[in-house]
Amino acid sequence: MTDQTPQKKQPGHWWHWAVLSILGLVVFFVPLPVRATAPTDRIIHINASRFEYDPAILKVNQGDRVTIELVATDVVHGLAIDGYNLETTTDPGKTARLTFVANQAGTFRFRCTVTCGNMHPFMTGKLEVGQNSLLWRAVAFSGLVMIAAVWMGRK
Repeated sequence: MTDQTPQKKQPGHWWHWAVLSILGLVVFFVPLPVRATAPTDRIIHINASRFEYDPAILKVNQGDRVTIELVATDVVHGLAIDGYNLETTTDPGKTARLTFVANQAGTFRFRCTVTCGNMHPFMTGKLEVGQNSLLWRAVAFSGLVMIAAVWMGRK
């Protein structure tokens, strides 16, 4: 004799996916809270040598008054910040100063404006104004994916 007992239907877990979908939409579309920090004066010293800036990534808060002190260590170098229409150049051993208010949030590329050799096009850096919301959204979304994987593994 074979066992002909009817199989019970598993209760639907559609609500798990509905919750995850709603949380996913929240992660992508709800603005992140912005820390209320008073604008400050920031002085950032950058060494420019053949094909690199040190440091290459600058992080400031929106509203900060930023002064970049650019020092060329080997040949003439320049620095231009895309999106801010700012530019300066400096001779070896000299310091050029560039002062501005970081009033635009986002990530802006800066680059050398003086041809300093064959790798000149790769002499770039980043100015990050405000918090990196893309990073935090990616972390939150990854957490949602891990929760979904756990729910799938429990079936």
